[in-house]
Amino acid sequence: MADTTTSAAPPEAPRRAPRRRFDPAIVSAFGCIVLLLAVGSLYSSSFLSPEYLLQQLKVASFLGVIATGMMIVILLGQIDLSVPWVVAVGGMMSTAATGWGPLGQALAIPIGVGCGVALGLVSGAGVAYLRLPSMIVTLAVNAIAQGLMVVHTGGFSPQDASSPAMRFLATGHSLAGIPNALLVWAAIAAGAVFLLTRTTFGRVVYAIGNRERAAYLSGARTRAVVLASFALAGGLSAFGGVLLAGYASKAAQAMGDPYLLPAIAAVVLGGTSILGGRGNYWGTVAGVILITLLQSILSVMQIEEYGRHVIYGTVIVVMLLVYGRGRRHSD
Repeated sequence: MADTTTSAAPPEAPRRAPRRRFDPAIVSAFGCIVLLLAVGSLYSSSFLSPEYLLQQLKVASFLGVIATGMMIVILLGQIDLSVPWVVAVGGMMSTAATGWGPLGQALAIPIGVGCGVALGLVSGAGVAYLRLPSMIVTLAVNAIAQGLMVVHTGGFSPQDASSPAMRFLATGHSLAGIPNALLVWAAIAAGAVFLLTRTTFGRVVYAIGNRERAAYLSGARTRAVVLASFALAGGLSAFGGVLLAGYASKAAQAMGDPYLLPAIAAVVLGGTSILGGRGNYWGTVAGVILITLLQSILSVMQIEEYGRHVIYGTVIVVMLLVYGRGRRHSD
């Protein structure tokens, strides 16, 4: 009897789910930017002019530098609440250095950034090695920085001025009319993208944000990465203060206060999960531009400062609900 059985066909390989080319949060952020530009043009015909847009990007650069450090910390699943006075330390110490003569002027920027890195190391050591909550540690560091600056100035606004290099970076134009501050932010953005996507450090940052214990058991030096991340965030916040001092030609004690909530809001608006482990730097870029345009429109509409903080806080709570719920459902 002839064998009528046939060999079974090999099972089909499972099809891979189509990979999303665009992050919906980033697309939404850029869509909101277009919407804000359209709304702003209704209030002023110059809102869409190249000069005005370049000015807005220049203003966004200061927030962008600070938000870069905030994003790295948030990717860890942590938070940095020391931004206000670390920014002030960067600006005040760099301007103070200019009063030390030519050498002080040459070292003004490194001194300001170095002070921010030192404060970031204190926060990072508390989180990484003492296992203290980042919210508490960074609040304490913020208070320490405030106290040190009050002692440094005697309770008065500092009388020192920014150095020529600080003013050049913050207010100058050196390439086809593009503000130097925007070029500085572009350089920092390129470095951040490379760091987060092309280095072991970046992969460990994401791994810690997803599951720190698993990252530790896999052999990653999680404590060193957390320490370095907070130091980097402190240095970037202080550098933001250096740029702000250069922009205003002087430093002020409360110069960092307006940047804490906008920095957090810009990061979460760009799709970075505030619980850590997920985020794209280009989303932060979109969030920074969106927040800057929103600030501009609120100023045109003469919304008081407390109203702006209500808006920023609402944005953070809504995004926490969106991304936090998604993260829990996926775990």
